[in-house]
This record gives sequence, C-alpha cells and structure tokens, in this order.
Amino acid sequence: MNRVGEGEGGIAQRFQSEIEKAIQRNIKGLEYFASPAPAVGLTPKNVIYKRGTLNLYHYRPVTNDVYRVPLLLVMATTNKAYVFDLAPGQSLIEFLLRQGYDVYVIDWDPPRPEEKRLRLEDYVLDFIPDCIKRVQSRSQTEDVTLIGYCMGGVLSVIYASLHPNGPIKNLACFTTPINWEPMKLVQNWTDRRYFDVDRLVDTLGIIPSDVVAAGFDMQRPTQKIAGTLRLWDNMWNDQFVKSYRMFDRWGSDTLPLAGEYFRQVTKELLWENRLVKGTLELRGQRVDLSAIKVPLLHVVAEHDHIVPYDCAKELMFKVGSEDKEEVILKGGHVSLVAGPNAVKRMWPKLDQWLGERST
Repeated sequence: MNRVGEGEGGIAQRFQSEIEKAIQRNIKGLEYFASPAPAVGLTPKNVIYKRGTLNLYHYRPVTNDVYRVPLLLVMATTNKAYVFDLAPGQSLIEFLLRQGYDVYVIDWDPPRPEEKRLRLEDYVLDFIPDCIKRVQSRSQTEDVTLIGYCMGGVLSVIYASLHPNGPIKNLACFTTPINWEPMKLVQNWTDRRYFDVDRLVDTLGIIPSDVVAAGFDMQRPTQKIAGTLRLWDNMWNDQFVKSYRMFDRWGSDTLPLAGEYFRQVTKELLWENRLVKGTLELRGQRVDLSAIKVPLLHVVAEHDHIVPYDCAKELMFKVGSEDKEEVILKGGHVSLVAGPNAVKRMWPKLDQWLGERST
C-alpha cells in the first residue's frame, strides 16, 4: 500500500535515491580506508617552548587590534590540543584569533621514561608557572587568562588556588571534574579492592595509552559500535565523513600518563576526593578552592558522560570569586568545545565573557 499522497513515481524516486546512497557508501567506503587521515591543527603557530612532555604554542595574531590580556589554554593530560583547532571553520583557536585574542596553548606529548615520576606538583607548580612567565614576557603584560579543558581545568583550578595573588586575571573551565565521587563507572572500574594501582605503576612506570583509553571506553561501552554504524549510514555524505574522521582521530589519539601522576590522581582525587574536600596538599601547600577570587566562567555540557554535571557543579560553590558564572550547554564532553554545537553555543558565549574582561 502506498503512503498517503505518494504515488508510484514517488516510491520509485525514493527507491532510486536509496540505491544511489548504497552505491556511494561502497565507493566512499573504499576511499575511506585508502585515504590518509585528515590534516588537523592547521592554524599557524610557533612552538615557543618545549620541555619533555610539555609544548607551549603561540598562535599568530590575525587582527591589527589585539586584546591586552592574552589567553593560555591548558589541554587535558590525556589528549592532544588540536581538538581546539580541528580544521578551518571548525577551530576554536581560529575563532578566538579572529575576535582579536592573543592565544597560547599548553599541549602535551607522551611522557618520556625519565618523566615517569611526574606528579601534580610538577604540572601546577612548575610547568604552568613556567609557561605563564613566558606568555607574560612575549605579550609584555602581567595579566593572563587561564582556560582549562577537562583535566587541564583541574590543573588550572589547582594552580589558581595556589597563586591567589596573581598573575591570573580570569579563569575559565570547561567540563572540569571537581567532585570525583559521582563518577560511578570509573569508581567501579578502579575499585581499590581489585585495582592494584601501586603494582601497575611500579611495574610499568608509564601508564600505556590503551589503559587510559580503556577507562574512557568503559564509560560508554557501545559508543564505538554506534559511531561505526552512523559512519556507514552516512558514508555517502562527504561532510559527515570528514567531521567523523577528525573527531575519531582525536579520540583515538589518547596519551600515556606518567605513572606517579596516575597513581596520585587515582588515590588522592578519585578514591579520596581530596580536591572537593579541601584536603589536597602539594609540596606542603593546601589546595583551597575558596582562595580563588578572580572572575570565573564555568562551562559544563548537559550530556557529558565523562564529567557529569554532579562532578563539576561544586566548583561554583567552592571558589571565593564574586564574579562567577556557570553555563550549562547542550552537547557532550567533546562537542562542547568542537563541532557545530560549539560554534553556535560555546564559542560566542566564551567570546562575550572574555571580551568584557580582557582589556
């Protein structure tokens, strides 16, 4: 029986359309497996500092007038920073440059064997302060806005709490876990009764990337299968395939972690939840989130499976800032910062918030 209003010609047309898509899927499928991965991170930049696992990038300004206060973005220690710069038109970095910001990014390489003993202290009391000094020198200004993504947000928050007298002028955090107790799946995966983190770290030194990636995959075990099915269903769509490949490349580019850092995060943040409890100490200094007084923008994703809202929301209650704003946006952990949702929602909001505080 025909659908109401659809004659034999309409049915034949729809059938022909499905045939064309099926043919395109097969042709494009062969091209997909034969072609190289898409280029990412194309916005021009200079590596102004490199030290072991640490890279500091400065992106070349594209406007004549640049805001006085530079931006320093801190990437999560588990992934590469090119998620901020996927492709022209899909690049947060490109967007910020066009709005007139002076942009720097802390990116990470796999830690070397001699870096297996790196701890939180090294990141927040050594790496970040070192980079901030170089940003200050290059931009010739004392003030810096610090922006952290995921675990990069955790490092940024800890840094800001331990440096309450500056030089940070503004702090922005994306999908940043502060309270680790609600991470139920991760809690189950790393149950201290069965997960021997000491043996793992003492044996391996560096935690391999596949172990780190497994932790993410266990939070959504069917995600890769569902993603592959969506890819096949849309293989005829060049734009969809291009976007999928960029995100898939970034998602698969998980970094290994320094063993001591992994041990410390597991025990002190995940198991003992010391950050939200105010009992975390680094080199004899207690991390007190109420010491943070600078303007704060806290951005969370409504459908974040890695850092659920319950893990992030405590930041707004803990910081001592009078000027603080929380924004809950549609999207997931990655689509919050990259992709069509980010272009329409998060990027304009970030620009509006920064513009008022970067002069």
